[in-house]
Amino acid sequence: MSFKEFVKELKANQRVEGELLKTIFYSFVTSVVVLGVIYYFKLKFVEDFFPRYGFFLLFAVLSYALFIPTIKQVRAYERFGCMSGMMIGMTIGMIAGFAAGFYIGATNGMFIGGVFGMAVGIILGVWMGSCCGVMGFMEGIMAGFMGGWMGAMTSVMLINDHLKLATGMIFVVTSVIMVGLNYMIYTETKETERQRKEDNFITLIITLVLTIATTWLMVFGPRSLLFS
Repeated sequence: MSFKEFVKELKANQRVEGELLKTIFYSFVTSVVVLGVIYYFKLKFVEDFFPRYGFFLLFAVLSYALFIPTIKQVRAYERFGCMSGMMIGMTIGMIAGFAAGFYIGATNGMFIGGVFGMAVGIILGVWMGSCCGVMGFMEGIMAGFMGGWMGAMTSVMLINDHLKLATGMIFVVTSVIMVGLNYMIYTETKETERQRKEDNFITLIITLVLTIATTWLMVFGPRSLLFS
C-alpha cells in the first residue's frame, strides 16, 4: 500500500483519514482563540511575554495540533492488534510527553517540565495504548514516563546552546513521526470498518485543556533556580 493512497485519503471524506487535516485546523484555531482570550484578559500585563514565552507557546500549539488528530483516528477503530496497539501507545506517549516536557522545561526548568510532560505522555499513551489491552497500556505508561523527563532534560541542557534552533528541528522530526503513525494506522485499518463516528468535541476539549495548562505553567507556574 503506497503512501500516495494515504495522501489521497486525506483529501477524501470516505474514511476518518479524510478528517485529519480538518482536525489539525480545528485544534490550531482553538488554541489561537484561547490564547487570544487569555492574552486580552491576563497575559498582556505580563512583562516581556512574547520574548520569553511566545516562541515556545507557538511550537507547543503546533505540536498539540499534530498529535491530537491521531487520537481521533484511533478512537474511530477502537480495537487494534497487540503490535499495532503497542506502537500506538508508545508513539503517542513518547511524542506527547517529550513535546510537552520540552516546551515547559525550556521556560520553567527540568522538574516542572518533566512532571508535566510525564503526566501528558502517560495519560494520552495509556488512553490510546489501551486499544489493544494491557500491553498497549504498559507501553503508554513507559513511553510517557520516559518521554516527559527526556524532553525536559533536553531543553534544559540546550539552554545556552541553540535552544530555539533545536526546537524547530525537534518539531520537524516529531511531526514526521506522527505522520508515520497516521500512515501505519491507515495501513492496519484499510480493510476494517469504522466503529465510531464522532464530531470534534473531544478535539476541542483536549486542545483547550492542553493550551490552558501549558500557558499557565509557562507564565505562572513554579520555576527552577535556573529560571528564577
